[in-house]
Amino acid sequence: MIFNKKIIGLFAMLLLFAVAHSQDSKHIFSLGKQEFLLDGKPFQIISGEMHPARIPREYWRHRIQMAKAMGCNTIAAYFMWNYQETAPGLFDFKTGNRDVAAFIRICKEEGMWVLFRPGPYVCAEWDFGGLPTRLLKIPDIKIRCSDPRYMAAVEEYVSAMAKEVKGLQCNNGGPIIMVQVENEYGSYANDKAYLEALRDMWVKNGITVPFYTADGATPFMLEAGNIDGAAIGLDSGGSGRDFAEATKRNPDVPSFSSETYPGWLTHWGEKFARPDTNSLKKEITYLLEHKKSFNLYVIHGGTNFGFTAGANAFSPTQYQPDITSYDYDAPINERGQPTPKYFMLKRLIGKYVSYKIPVLPKPVKAISIPAFNPQPFTSIWQNLPQPIYTPQPKPMEDFDQNQGLMLYRTRLIGHKSGKLKIWEPHDYALVFLNGLFIDTVYRDGGKWEITLPKTDVKEPVLDILVEGMGHINFAQFMIDRKGITDRVTLNGMTLMNWETYRLPLDEQFIITLRANAQTAISNNGQFFKGTFSLSETGDTYFDMSGYSKGMVYINGHNLGRYWDIGPQYRLYCPASWLNKGKNEMLVFDLFRTEPAAISGKTTLEGE
Repeated sequence: MIFNKKIIGLFAMLLLFAVAHSQDSKHIFSLGKQEFLLDGKPFQIISGEMHPARIPREYWRHRIQMAKAMGCNTIAAYFMWNYQETAPGLFDFKTGNRDVAAFIRICKEEGMWVLFRPGPYVCAEWDFGGLPTRLLKIPDIKIRCSDPRYMAAVEEYVSAMAKEVKGLQCNNGGPIIMVQVENEYGSYANDKAYLEALRDMWVKNGITVPFYTADGATPFMLEAGNIDGAAIGLDSGGSGRDFAEATKRNPDVPSFSSETYPGWLTHWGEKFARPDTNSLKKEITYLLEHKKSFNLYVIHGGTNFGFTAGANAFSPTQYQPDITSYDYDAPINERGQPTPKYFMLKRLIGKYVSYKIPVLPKPVKAISIPAFNPQPFTSIWQNLPQPIYTPQPKPMEDFDQNQGLMLYRTRLIGHKSGKLKIWEPHDYALVFLNGLFIDTVYRDGGKWEITLPKTDVKEPVLDILVEGMGHINFAQFMIDRKGITDRVTLNGMTLMNWETYRLPLDEQFIITLRANAQTAISNNGQFFKGTFSLSETGDTYFDMSGYSKGMVYINGHNLGRYWDIGPQYRLYCPASWLNKGKNEMLVFDLFRTEPAAISGKTTLEGE
């Protein structure tokens, strides 16, 4: 009996210790009138942003450690709705990079707080700003507002996401200290009821930490985008004037620079963005001297693998797709190396913070790969699925396809040559007549017309092969369906009776390709396959400068797009996608008829 009492007593002590330890890990983050409070004491957020969807999962901890070693005490992270929802109403929070809770737990293990940015709209130069493209199947859908069809979908997402993270709030022992409501809404619209409804959804689903909004530091943006009771994020806030605007909007909540930009985005056809480092140093010095909280957007960008890159457009005929690399000229580059900007910020932050900044973690290994020569494998024309008949063309989303290619085919009756116009080509179209390549039509600029030559064929076959690129992720033109979005005319006559072939070019489609040495309908749209052997693995950049426009797949993984208009000619490949021994690469190119050599480099540029 005495022995039993001792056992019971020991168990009780262990239980009390566990409870006490659990309580120790719980914290209260709150909004003071002018500053943030952690357990009642002033707390300065020094945050670095990164996006787990853009970083190979095996490098999550390394990148978080890199941010900590630069002086950050917080990680800000976007989580993209359309990355988590893998089919309508079906969510994946466990597989690979989709394990939201795992990323947040690593932040806690590394002693970092978390600014949680779940959208539902995030922008982020990400496809459709994080919204699921299934919404575009609804002909008159209105997004980012109180449209009940949109809100019903949002509620599904919020409910699913909240279940994953509510136990990871700081008041439950986790690292999440604040949650953002929507994103830069004051730049887009003024539906305050929508913003309030979003906050209410999160609260109803168990989110109890404070909320914040993020907007430009201008009166109209702050009035339209901020809601009472939420902290005010400034995108960006780097001066006394910026913070004064936030105080005018609401003097009773703290404000901070929710996006301070050490780098910037790059579109295809531009030069790599290289913002002025002196301006950045001036902004950070101001923020540190005045004990203002801030978040560096981004401290590490990562990569737009597959078809995740977005696009910008500021007029109905403009289209600016983002490159595959999201290097962003960030302090930590695409493959995790510190840059001179990193060390400048590390030194600067170190002058102002009282806590000890750790040393850098061990760097990730990079390798060069000697040139190898892919060989012709097959073509898109030899792998056409069964067509779907429609009276007029329909966009990709109507066929449950996000991007990739779609082939539209019809026979010309009546007019058989002359001015062909696509209304509208989203985003890049190749036009063929009787199997012969005629011309391209690119969405940007609004020049969607080409001349079809005369032919002796009684009923010529017109093929239009359309590549859908990134969905627009910002501003007023986000309703951005891919493929042919309306109709095709020839000399003003609307062309009818189309066969449509789905060619999503996703990883599931690629494994179905059949090798074929027979003559294709056209030389455009070729696949090339190459193999190479490695004695060791490491990160590398595949040099695609010998190719024109297309996608690259390594051991079944979609690395993303390349395009010879630049500025990016090399695609990042993490070590985990490579094998010791044999590796297989598949290249799809819209224009190349003969393969070119490919090699692996250790940097995005140079060498």
